[in-house]
Amino acid sequence: MSYTPANIESKWQQFWDEDGTFVVHEDDSRTKFYALSMFPYPSGKGLHVGHPAGYTACDVVSRFKAANGFNVMQPMGYDSFGLPAEQKAIEEGVAPQISTAESINTFRGQLKRLGYAYDWEREVSTCDPEYYKWTQYIFTVLYHRGLIYQSDLFVNWCSAMGTVLANDEVINGKSERGGHPVERKAMRQWMIRITDYAERLLQDLDNVDWPEATKARQRDWIGKSEGAVVQFKLQGRDDHLEVFTTRPDTLWGATYMVVAPEHPIVQSLATDAQREAVTAYQAETAAKSELDRQQVKEKTGIFTGSMAINPVTGEAIPVWIADYVIYGYGTGAIMAVPAHDERDWAFAKAMGLSIIEVVSGGDVQNEAYAGDGELVNSGAFNGTPTANNQAVAKVIEYLESQNMGSGKITYRLRDWTFARQRYWGEPIPVLKKDGEVVRVLDVDELPLVLPLTDNYTPTGTGASPLSAVEDWVHIDGMDRETDTMPGSAGSSWYFLRYCDPRNVASFCDRSKSDYWMPVDLYVGGPEHTVGHLLYARLWQKVLFDAGLVRDDEPFKKLRHQGMIQSFTYYTPEKRIVPQVDVEKRDGKFFKAGTDVELSSRIEKMSKRKGNVINPDDIIKKYGADAMRIYICFMGPLESDKPWQTNGLDGQFNWLKRVWRLFFDDEDQPLVNDDEASEAALKLIHKTIKKVTHDIENMAFNTAISAMHIATRDLTSMKCHSREVLTAFAQLLAPFAPHLGEELWTVALGNTGTVNTATWPAFDEAYTVDATINIGVQIMGKTRGQITIAPDADQDTALAAAKADPVLAGYLEGKNLVRVIYIKGRILNLIAK
Repeated sequence: MSYTPANIESKWQQFWDEDGTFVVHEDDSRTKFYALSMFPYPSGKGLHVGHPAGYTACDVVSRFKAANGFNVMQPMGYDSFGLPAEQKAIEEGVAPQISTAESINTFRGQLKRLGYAYDWEREVSTCDPEYYKWTQYIFTVLYHRGLIYQSDLFVNWCSAMGTVLANDEVINGKSERGGHPVERKAMRQWMIRITDYAERLLQDLDNVDWPEATKARQRDWIGKSEGAVVQFKLQGRDDHLEVFTTRPDTLWGATYMVVAPEHPIVQSLATDAQREAVTAYQAETAAKSELDRQQVKEKTGIFTGSMAINPVTGEAIPVWIADYVIYGYGTGAIMAVPAHDERDWAFAKAMGLSIIEVVSGGDVQNEAYAGDGELVNSGAFNGTPTANNQAVAKVIEYLESQNMGSGKITYRLRDWTFARQRYWGEPIPVLKKDGEVVRVLDVDELPLVLPLTDNYTPTGTGASPLSAVEDWVHIDGMDRETDTMPGSAGSSWYFLRYCDPRNVASFCDRSKSDYWMPVDLYVGGPEHTVGHLLYARLWQKVLFDAGLVRDDEPFKKLRHQGMIQSFTYYTPEKRIVPQVDVEKRDGKFFKAGTDVELSSRIEKMSKRKGNVINPDDIIKKYGADAMRIYICFMGPLESDKPWQTNGLDGQFNWLKRVWRLFFDDEDQPLVNDDEASEAALKLIHKTIKKVTHDIENMAFNTAISAMHIATRDLTSMKCHSREVLTAFAQLLAPFAPHLGEELWTVALGNTGTVNTATWPAFDEAYTVDATINIGVQIMGKTRGQITIAPDADQDTALAAAKADPVLAGYLEGKNLVRVIYIKGRILNLIAK
C-alpha cells in the first residue's frame, strides 16, 4: 500500500485534540513565542484556498519554534460581526446569531482538517457577548480619556447598505462590500480621536519589524506636514478664511482661493448673483465620493462672488468652491498658487485665472513648476533660495512677526468614524436623553447584549434597525444609543483576549498579557494596512496610556502573504469550468471527460465568478499535507500566486516518494540502525542548515526545494539510516505535520509526538565541501571547469586552469593580460 492521507490525517488530528498537544500555558522558565494569523470573517461559504496561505506560513513557523524550545501560543478565532450575516438575515430571515454560529462550525472543521497547531481552548468570537463585553469596556476607557466624541460631519453614506462607512471601507467611490455607490452626507456620528495619536503612530513605526511598504503606506496615510496657518481677510467683512500651507514661501503667487463645497461658510460667501449656481454645485458635489473628487481630472468649480485679501500683497483675489477641496482635510480651504502646483495650475487654466511666477526655474505659463529655485516677485524675499526650506522658514518668521499666521504641523489622518447604522454589531454602551449623552455604562452593567428582532432592514434614514426595538431602546427615562460599533472594533484588541480568553473579571489579566505580548509574528494581508493595523496600534497605545498593558505596540513582526489567484477556465461559450473538472492533455486544457478545449486566464478568486477553490475538495483528493506543501511551494510568501489544482500532483507524488524512503511495498518500516555514509551525512546536514535558514526567513518554497533534492538523493543512495531519516522527518513535520507524525512514530518507532522533539542541529563540518567545481571563462566564453578547494586563492585557481589540458590549449601562444577571480564562483581569463 502506498501513501494514503485519508488513513493518517484524521488519526493525528484526533490525537492532537485528545492529547492537548498544542494547549499552552504561561511558563516563566521558557521563552514565549506568540504567533498569530489575522482571524477570518466566518462567511457561510467557508474557507477558500486563499485563507490557508497566511495560516500555513504562521503554522510552519509555530511548529519550528516549538521544536526549538519556545513556549508557543498560536490561537484562532473569528471576526464575526459583519454585513454578510446581516444581509442574509434581511434576505432569508435567518438571525445573524444563528447563521454566524453555523459558519463558525464550518470554519472550525476546515481549520482542524488542515492540521494547524492551534490552541483551541483559546478560541474567541467577536460576536460572543462574553467577548464584546470587553470591547464595550474598552469603548468606555476611550470615552473617559476624552478620545470618543460625537460630531456633525460629512461621512461616507451608503444608502444601499443603510450605513456610514470608514474611509478604508470605500474603494473607487463604492462600498468595499457589495460595490454600492457611496456619497458624502452630513450626519451626527461617534468618532475616535485617532488624530491625538498621529505623531506616536508615525514615530513608533521605527520600532517594529514590518514590511517597509506597509510602514510607508501608514506614514503616507497619517500624512505629517509642516508649514504655516495663514489668515486671508474677506473683503468687506469682519471675518476671514484660514488655510494651512506647506509652502508659505509662495504666498506672493496666491491668485485665488478655493473652499470645499460642503464648508459651512459657503452659503455666506455666495453673493445673490452667484447663490443659485453655488447651491447647484454643492448638490452636484454631494453625489460624489471623496475618492472620485480626489481622482477627477476635469476641473470644475463655481465663483462664490466673494473676494479675499492676500495678506502679503494686499491684493483682492477671488474665492471659488471646487470639488477637489474636501472639508475635513486641513481647514477645508486652500490658497491656490497655480504657478507652482499642478492641480491649481490646471484649475486656473480651466477658469482663466491669473498665474504669477514666484519661484524661478520654470515656464509657468505652460506648466506648473514645483522644483527649487529662488523667490521672485516676492518683495523683500526676492533671491531667497527655496531649497532645504530656507525660504519657508524665513516667511514663517515674517508671518508670525506681522500676526498674519504661524508655523504649524498638521496630519492628513482624520478621526475614525466609529458607528454603523446596522443591527449586527456591538451595541454602543451609552445612555442618552434628548439626543445628548447622559452616561456610559459601567463595567458591571456590561455586556449590553444585542436584542433579538425580526427586522434587520436599515431604515434608510440614518437610524439603525435597533431604533425599532422600543422596549430595548427606552430605559428609565433615557434612550440607548441605537448605532452599533464598526466591524473593526472587535479586531482592534482580539490579540489581547487570546492571552486570557476565559477571564470574566477583566479583558486580560495583566500578568498574562505581560507574558505573551507583544505578538512575535503576525501574518495577514496588506489590504489591512490603513484599517485594522492602524486601529489595533491605536487601541494598544490607549490601553498602554491607561496602565492596562505593558507594551505600546501590539505586533513586533508583521509579514504579509500574497493573494492566491485563480486560473479560471472558460468554455468557448465563456462558461466557467471548475478546476476540479479540468484535464490537461498534450499541453492543452479540456473539460474532464470531453474534447471541449478550454481557455484560461489568471483572475482574483470570486464567488460571483465561481472560481473559488474549496479546500475540502483539495483535501479529499490530495490530503491536507499535500495542500500545505503546495501552498508553501507556490512561490515567495509575499507574492501573488495563481492556484492550479493540478499543480498539487507534483507535491502529492513527492510525499509518496518520501513515504517510500521510510516504508517498503508492504508498508513495513525500512529504517535501520546502519551507520550512515559520508555522502548521506553531508546531504542531511546541508538540508538541515538550508531548511532551518529558510524557515527563519519564511522562504518556505526554497526549504521545500531542498527537501525535494534530499529525497531524490537519499533514494538514489538507498539510505535508510535512522540517524538521517530521523532528522528528515523532523524537517518535514512543520510543513506536512500528519505525515511527519506517522514517520516519527510508526516508521522510526519513537514515542510521543514529533512536535515535542528537539529540532535537529547541523554539523558545520558536514556542510562544507572539500572541493568544488567552478567554471572557467576564456575571452568571455565558458571553456571548462576546475576542481579546487572552496577557499582556494587566485594563484591556486590559475595553476589548476593551466594544468588542465583543454583549458591550456585555449591559452597556448597567448599572453595572459588579466585575471578575474571570484572565490568559489568563477575564473575569467583574458589573453591576447
